Amino acid sequence: MPFSTIVSAETLKQHIDDPGWIVFDCRFSLDDTERGRRDYQHSHIPGSHYAHLDEDLSAPRRVDSGRHPLPDVGLFCDWLARHGIGDNEQVVAYDDAGGAFAARLWWMLQWLGHEAAAVLDGGWQVWNDAGFPVNQDVRPSTHQVFTPQPDRSRWVDVNQLIDAMNTDAVLVIDARGAKRYAGEVEPVDSVAGHIPGSVNLYHMMNLGEDRRFQSAANLRTRFTTLLQGYDGSAVVHSCGSGVSACHNLLAMEIAGLSGSKLYPGSWSEWITDPQRPIATGPE
Repeated sequence: MPFSTIVSAETLKQHIDDPGWIVFDCRFSLDDTERGRRDYQHSHIPGSHYAHLDEDLSAPRRVDSGRHPLPDVGLFCDWLARHGIGDNEQVVAYDDAGGAFAARLWWMLQWLGHEAAAVLDGGWQVWNDAGFPVNQDVRPSTHQVFTPQPDRSRWVDVNQLIDAMNTDAVLVIDARGAKRYAGEVEPVDSVAGHIPGSVNLYHMMNLGEDRRFQSAANLRTRFTTLLQGYDGSAVVHSCGSGVSACHNLLAMEIAGLSGSKLYPGSWSEWITDPQRPIATGPE
């Protein structure tokens, strides 16, 4: 059975020389967009490839888009194929940010119908704490053929979101920290606040003190309380730019609350139109 949510460091180590397992290092920093690449070049999980959030996992930003628009499907699939991903490979993504960036690649593969994609539970820190091997080598890739089966129902655009919110058909969960959600601080985007009617669940709260995801039972309890009767399929995840929102989406899948959707544009797209309403405060 493929791993389709998370995978342990111990399991990945057992498959580190398996040509059917492809690993991506997704380390990234919004403050220094080249830091992740430098860290990767210095040391990484053996055989892993580097996935740059801006260059590989996003399209160039447009005037009316969020900071990290979804890439062109054809271009992204070509990138996957060049890195050895066909229709049967097991993909594992990791980072050093609790999975916030790795979950973006995980979600994109799920969106395109590649279920054998997982996030390394605990990421770079847990791998290192276990004393598992690292190096600077990159495994040569055999060009594969990746056959996308994009599922448009896995995400909503801004117009779909507004229509659904007008009929109370969705619950928007904002993955940003509480102060950003409340509009008290805004270190990245030009306007502070949140989408009116959304609720806040900081994505890092999905993790335990050991940096791994909490148990499925604990996650299910937390999200069920937040959903207030909404079905998992009625949930839309948002954040600053459609990245850390994938972490909450992954946590819901781990919890067995399947079917939630991503709003890729998120807050950074929402604020491009001054006619869209903005809320501040803790609720």
